[in-house]
Amino acid sequence: MKKLYLTVVLTLTCLFGLGGSAGARDNAHSVEISDVVQIGDTKLKPGYYKVEWQGTGPAVQVSFAQKGKTVVTVLGTLETTDDQVTQDAIVIEATTGDASILKEIRFGHQKEALVFDQTPGGI
Repeated sequence: MKKLYLTVVLTLTCLFGLGGSAGARDNAHSVEISDVVQIGDTKLKPGYYKVEWQGTGPAVQVSFAQKGKTVVTVLGTLETTDDQVTQDAIVIEATTGDASILKEIRFGHQKEALVFDQTPGGI
């Protein structure tokens, strides 16, 4: 009886552990940024970033991490879109400066996007 109880407890622990981590994975994506972009007060250099957000939306806190280190955390809006893109799409707004403004990230094969309400020259 003791073995059965221990087996049930371990099984439930594993199931709940997997369920919790699956939810966390849904709030994170890896994206490639190919040009210098401005997000908040930070310029992101080209490269791969892990984009992770906290909250269920629409207002979320978004972190950009590279090589395991958080580069910047900003506020964003999680939006559900009617159409899906086949690959990640980075929407930028060109400026006269040396970096474009990051406006939106649409995730490939998903109906969600992170939108950043930024104005050129300040937030």
